[in-house]
Amino acid sequence: MVDPLDRPDLHHEAETAAAGLPALLVAAERVASTVSQGVHGRRRVGQGETFWQFRRYEFGDSTQTIDWRQSAKSDPVYVRELEWEAAQSVWLWVDGSPSMEYSSDVNMGTKGWRAKVLSLALTSLLIRAGERVALMGSGMIPATGRNTLLRLASILEHPDGIQTASLPGPEFVPRHGRVVLFGDFLAPLNETRTAIARLADHGVEGHLVQILDPSEETLPFDGRVEFEGPEGEGTIMIGRVESVRQAYAEELAHHQAGLDAVARSFGWSLTRHMTHRPPETVLMTLYQLLSQVIRH
Repeated sequence: MVDPLDRPDLHHEAETAAAGLPALLVAAERVASTVSQGVHGRRRVGQGETFWQFRRYEFGDSTQTIDWRQSAKSDPVYVRELEWEAAQSVWLWVDGSPSMEYSSDVNMGTKGWRAKVLSLALTSLLIRAGERVALMGSGMIPATGRNTLLRLASILEHPDGIQTASLPGPEFVPRHGRVVLFGDFLAPLNETRTAIARLADHGVEGHLVQILDPSEETLPFDGRVEFEGPEGEGTIMIGRVESVRQAYAEELAHHQAGLDAVARSFGWSLTRHMTHRPPETVLMTLYQLLSQVIRH
């Protein structure tokens, strides 16, 4: 049986008629197209032929990259890095836990929907730049091309396509690889630190995109409200929500400051996004961050 994703005729028809594409892919491509008008080519380290920079030799570097002439000038051993001419790989992770299905407004998408749109839109931009992309936890092999985008969209559209854990589990990412994690990151900070450490300790560069509903930032409710935890935390009845709003804001600010500190401690970036705001702005910021060479 022929895989429909591998048929160029069907592929062309799907692109021509937007109605034939999954809603998620249509939304992501619209965002990516808007952002792509403001981005440019990227210059990165890789297996090219143009000199980029010297840096100190690190465990795991090939001895063939050592520049003996530069190293002879001082005690440290230096390797010679070349400009990127081949595609690197970027691993994406999307939080599929129940908390991501929250939305305070029926006219506004859930946090999970926005995370999927952003991850797919970023994939579109990366593929246009010649990058290889893979989705953590899916078993995908990093690849590029239009079929990769369609396959990733198919995985994200499926209810069981992504992990339901609030944080990424153990998974191998090559040294100096890059990961982008999309989620609300409201889990306890010690758990977040452990999850990031598993990747960062292997030299992986990372970017966190925290996605929140506006009500999670402001707690705009009034009067008697019953709150139910989406992940089995139980329920709690608050007689006057406005009486706890200040304490809630302080607790959230404490958590956010702690999350910032965790990201900084590993040299990772953290970008925040609210679902009532346009996705193009955060996508542009994220793409520009990925365009930089980050050395720890």
